[in-house]
Amino acid sequence: MAFALAGIRLPTVRTSRLSARSRFQGGQMAADLAFLSRKPIKVPFLGSSSDADPAYTTVSATGKVLVPGTESDDVPSTLPTSSTEAASSNLQSFEDKVEPDAGQTSTTSELTGAESTSEGDKGSNSSQAKERVEDAEEKPRCVPPPGSGRRIYEIDPLLKGHQSHLDYRYSQYRKMRNMIDQCEGSLDAFSRGYEKFGFERSASGVTYREWAPGAKWATLIGDFNNWNPNTNVMTQNEYGVWEVFLPNHADGSPPIPHGSRVKIRMDTPSGIKDSIPAWIKYSVQAPGEIPYNGIYYDPPEEEKYVFQHPQPKAPKSLRIYESHVGMSSPEPKINTYASFRDDVLPRIKRLGYNAVQIMAIQEHSYYASFGYHVTNFFAPSSRFGTPDELKSLIDRAHELGLLVLMDVVHSHASNNVLDGLNQFDGTDSHYFHPGPRGHHWMWDSRLFNYGSWEVLRFLLSNARWWLEEYKFDGFRFDGVTSMMYIHHGLAVGFTGNYNEYFGYATDVDAVVYLMLVNDMIHGLYPEAVTIGEDVSGMPTFCIPIRDGGIGFDYRLHMAIPDKWIEIMKLKDEDWKMGEIVSTLTNRRWLEKCVAYAESHDQALVGDKTIAFWLMDKDMYDFMALDRPSTPRIDRGISLHKMIRLVTMGLGGEGYLNFMGNEFGHPEWIDFPRDVQHLPNGMVIPGNNNSYDKCRRMFDLGDADYLRYRGMQEFDQAMQHLEDKYGFMTSDHQYISRMDEGDKMIVFERGDLVFVFNFHWTNSYFDYRVGCLKPGKYKVVLDSDDKLFGGFNRIDHTAEYFSTDGSYDNRPRSFLVYAPSRTVVVYALSEE
Repeated sequence: MAFALAGIRLPTVRTSRLSARSRFQGGQMAADLAFLSRKPIKVPFLGSSSDADPAYTTVSATGKVLVPGTESDDVPSTLPTSSTEAASSNLQSFEDKVEPDAGQTSTTSELTGAESTSEGDKGSNSSQAKERVEDAEEKPRCVPPPGSGRRIYEIDPLLKGHQSHLDYRYSQYRKMRNMIDQCEGSLDAFSRGYEKFGFERSASGVTYREWAPGAKWATLIGDFNNWNPNTNVMTQNEYGVWEVFLPNHADGSPPIPHGSRVKIRMDTPSGIKDSIPAWIKYSVQAPGEIPYNGIYYDPPEEEKYVFQHPQPKAPKSLRIYESHVGMSSPEPKINTYASFRDDVLPRIKRLGYNAVQIMAIQEHSYYASFGYHVTNFFAPSSRFGTPDELKSLIDRAHELGLLVLMDVVHSHASNNVLDGLNQFDGTDSHYFHPGPRGHHWMWDSRLFNYGSWEVLRFLLSNARWWLEEYKFDGFRFDGVTSMMYIHHGLAVGFTGNYNEYFGYATDVDAVVYLMLVNDMIHGLYPEAVTIGEDVSGMPTFCIPIRDGGIGFDYRLHMAIPDKWIEIMKLKDEDWKMGEIVSTLTNRRWLEKCVAYAESHDQALVGDKTIAFWLMDKDMYDFMALDRPSTPRIDRGISLHKMIRLVTMGLGGEGYLNFMGNEFGHPEWIDFPRDVQHLPNGMVIPGNNNSYDKCRRMFDLGDADYLRYRGMQEFDQAMQHLEDKYGFMTSDHQYISRMDEGDKMIVFERGDLVFVFNFHWTNSYFDYRVGCLKPGKYKVVLDSDDKLFGGFNRIDHTAEYFSTDGSYDNRPRSFLVYAPSRTVVVYALSEE
């Protein structure tokens, strides 16, 4: 591992080489973790481009266009760059070099503990809100010191075979914590880089700072100085940080008007280059232009959004509604923060979810990247509205009791040179690794150098910015597998062999960054939730950092959707109950998972949703209730419900659904795009920039004359069932039956007994199922209910009395009717 403080690289001792054998296949496979399944579960072991969009206009709620509609300015293009590396002679903190301007005040406020007194208010700058801000109690926040990092060996004794690697990893984490404390004061101070870099407003003016060690000269240009490069020339310190102070005008007005365009012009090894400031808080694409412009966003106090509602406490079990603001309208258009706030959030609440995960928040100049090719990390996407409108959305979600999780991208960055960080200072090695290591060949993007001091400051501050400024309640970290391994998990089939996780293939710098960011988040925002997208099954991923883990709260259980796709390609008689159960329960002890049958990945063009796999083209003609159904439709609706509930019932401690899939949204997602001509001569067809398949037709799920309605009603009932009984996080979990002949799965989770019959024709009368507790049981959920598009074969008034005597290793049992392709959930009667 090596790291750098503003340019100086410090070598560290390399660990001894560990064996790292991998299976190479065409794609990724999730690791087999069955031997470390959650202990309370009893499971029998089984054998077996161009980043540019068509122009559009960004308008705020008041109708103001934040980009002047005048003629566009001529922005020089950037030439190819060469790699340079700045050096520094000592480790003195940059923070010690920066003197705050006179009269400088904090621009952020803590609202922890603020109480809501207004039901319908969307967040005007009211006096009541100000009083709540002033009266809110400021709780002291700090990141606790590192622990011993040794408990992981008690949790998983198999880790002792790789203790040298894990001890080295933890020592590097401790070393970084110590250096941050010594050089920056604390991790708290280090993660507030947005208070020093970028634009800093004070009572006397505006200071602009930028880390660009490769630049030889720099100046701030924009509408405010008529783009004159000689007006606001910047000075550079020994750490490669450029700075300029702009005093207020004589009348006291700010030197840079709110909403005006800004860029930094630099003389670099690649020539003269104009860039959007790296720490910009807002950027937009002007009508008729391809490049984006940085926007100085500092509205007057009376126009700033003031949060009205306190952030909800993190629920014990997460039920996440994954969403994308732009494609959340039934109309073929880019939707807005305001429309999502008013139309989609109430829907999410009604459906019974307790968290909304929002994709594509960070600005990305290429819309079809789904938000994963980020260009401006601190700027909310201007396609959907203004920063204040995003705050209003989040505040409304909090009013509804919903957590708001952000899909944050720290795994890579857009290779866009005009709008993003790529070759920002004219070098190849500024924020990223130089050479091939700095390029992700499959994603066509740049890869961060997590061993760089200023990269750590940038990313840690970025995570904190979204929590502090926008009141997000946590993150889903994208592409964590790619971060943790130098091979990025490409063409590697993870088998669960520990040699695959601990060795030279592991990027220790990246793992230490993940530990630091989780440390910062959980230390300063104890209620915040972090979820990591990891397909590899990295051990210790969700173990607290003090115990030697990486510190995530949840891991996305990515093997589940892959398994469902694999199964749905088979005939019904070839579905293996044991394989389904094994995949769903294949997770590490004490490490929580978010389970999902499908996410946005499965809905993208080139793949199929579960509904489309099951029903295919019949969905176009046979979903109306006034028309006869088909066997394919009947089968598809039944299995769609069963797949989702068995995934929630066994797959983890959290659950996720991508918007629209709750009612089996037809077809796929296809973002508007032009024909692409690749450098190798390949041509990727476009879709004439059509938005037709880049929307969510919620009206299908709401229509009482369509069969989609039944699937949506079932999903809603499923969420409310979990809300009432809390079965996902119950300590009591027992799988009593996996019958390959009957195609039955029976299990207990919490106080509920789940009975799944996957058989395509056989229904079973007086079918005995085991249970733990004695008493009278009743039906609490039935997928065959007419409300859910079923055939109404279950009598909900029936009572089921348990009898003593061992059955399927349970002390008691009761008899049920199990119709074909149906799941019924039983609970003890409260009478």
